[in-house]
Amino acid sequence: MSELTTIDSPSAAKAGDARPSLPARLIPYAMIARPDHWIKNVFMGLGVLLACFYHPNLLSIASIGPIVLAVIATCIIASSNYVINEVLDAPTDRSHPVKKNRPIPSGKVLLPVAYAEWIVLGIVGLSLASLVNVPFFFSALSLLVMGLIYNIPPVRAKDHAYVDVLTESVNNPIRLLLGWFAVTRSEFPPVSLLISYWMIGAFFMAAKRFSEYRAIGDPAVAAAYRNSFRYYDEQKLLVSMFFYTTCFALFLGVFIVRYHLELILIFPLFAGFVCYYLNIAFKDDSATASPEKLYQERGLMTYLVICLAAFVLLMLIQIPFLYQLFNVQPSSVSPLWKF
Repeated sequence: MSELTTIDSPSAAKAGDARPSLPARLIPYAMIARPDHWIKNVFMGLGVLLACFYHPNLLSIASIGPIVLAVIATCIIASSNYVINEVLDAPTDRSHPVKKNRPIPSGKVLLPVAYAEWIVLGIVGLSLASLVNVPFFFSALSLLVMGLIYNIPPVRAKDHAYVDVLTESVNNPIRLLLGWFAVTRSEFPPVSLLISYWMIGAFFMAAKRFSEYRAIGDPAVAAAYRNSFRYYDEQKLLVSMFFYTTCFALFLGVFIVRYHLELILIFPLFAGFVCYYLNIAFKDDSATASPEKLYQERGLMTYLVICLAAFVLLMLIQIPFLYQLFNVQPSSVSPLWKF
């Protein structure tokens, strides 16, 4: 009788009727789309910048609309990839000390709705991409496909050591292409630069793995969280970072000597930036484990601005003495592949 009285009491009924508001229920679905990760699409900026250097006539107010549309489309497609990543990572995220609190592992998201969100975001993103131009659409499709390769079995590249880093970091050159094709559609950027952009992205991604592995601190827990950690250890990750950085420098050197020797003066700055980034990776609770939070590293961001300013300045000037010093002839061949 006392139980019935308790259930029928006004206070109990009021507590039972208390449900989260609609905005509160939608927030977890917004979170799994990771809008805070859209900052990664800043890598499109180099593509836009280079396209404007090669085609300064295209830099006008009329080009702002396509560029903005391109950024929106890229962000939506990236969110589609993030959603499927969250869905398929949920079982292993429960073994992570922090990621177990994400919306799906903590039970705040209905899986059928999450799958629908993934599909809808992909369709909307590709639809917007098709409004930019054909090369941009296929670049956007490549970004979406790489998300499938990275996340979905039986391939699920993220479960395989080294392959996980290389397949996720290939999004860097894809983003460069997205920025490039937001401005021009008739030519393809230098391949040496695309490979260099891929390799520096691999370095960043390996640094992320390194920071994650150190933060977990237990090989068994790390292996339960991420299958690739069954093979990785700190030494292997550090050696791989050295490999990726070497490849980055090699292909960047090919681009510089082939097309704009003045950029060779930026090498000390780039080398310092890589060392600075690696130093941050060794910190406890390192921001490199969550690259979307790197803006909090003010020293690194200041250094990055200096590097970008030096890059733009050197792209705008010519220093004939450098060609004499290194005995290099200025290229007479267009650096761009034409469609």
